[in-house]
Amino acid sequence: MQRRIVACVVGAAAVLSATVGMRGQEQTTDIRWQAGPSVGSLGDIAQITVPEGFRFTGQAGTRTFLELTQNPTNGSELGILLPESAEAGRWFVVFDFNSIGYVKDDEKDKLDADDMIANIREGTEAANEERKRRGWATMSIVGWRTPPFYDTRTNNLTWAIAGAGQDGNVVNYSVRLLGRRGVMNVDLVLSPEEVDAVVPAFEKVLGGFTFKPGSRYAEFVQGDKVAAYGLTALVAGGAGAALAKSGLLGKLWKAIVLGVIALVAAIKKLFGRGGNEPQPANT
Repeated sequence: MQRRIVACVVGAAAVLSATVGMRGQEQTTDIRWQAGPSVGSLGDIAQITVPEGFRFTGQAGTRTFLELTQNPTNGSELGILLPESAEAGRWFVVFDFNSIGYVKDDEKDKLDADDMIANIREGTEAANEERKRRGWATMSIVGWRTPPFYDTRTNNLTWAIAGAGQDGNVVNYSVRLLGRRGVMNVDLVLSPEEVDAVVPAFEKVLGGFTFKPGSRYAEFVQGDKVAAYGLTALVAGGAGAALAKSGLLGKLWKAIVLGVIALVAAIKKLFGRGGNEPQPANT
């Protein structure tokens, strides 16, 4: 139960933080990248088309990547996709599945953006205490770049948060893809100046996402597990956010609501300054 609470909290607000150590070409990771065009498997739940010019890594590679970028893993990470060339932008996408069950969308017309951003700010401040303990950079919430909105045609919940850290400003663009057995958390990591150029490319890539047969939202049947909370909680942090607010998480990561990604430096270091290929990384 505690493991799932952390997964809800971390997945809810975009999972990455700053700084990838780059100390030499001879020090490489064991991440196995899959080049496009191909199809990347996201566990037994979904798949993503990897376009030409992109690369993808699955569950094991994603966990390594998160560790290298100083992020706790929760066991539900399924994939990362990024452009091979810096000319296509310095950004990447994280896929993480939360098996909370079928999320009812009856709150689609009741999304309170002001209340949600207040909760996310509170959670981020709580997370900063843990970040300080670990020697990681703290972060703050600037506000909405795109307030939450729900697409009834695709059953997707989307929002974007602007944040700031010691390495500069960053935007966390998040999509929650509703499925029959849970929610695929899709988080786009990029710098603010690239939003206008990258988001259309990201949306095109996301068009290649599909839940596998039997896992689609429309395939829900009576008797399936139903999530204990709805769309508002997906943005604010789900059950984990409520526990963090009440203090019930105690010493369990000190309520790690990571909030916005302070990732400008990590993006620069990952791709190199002006280089075209992602550079090797180490902790």
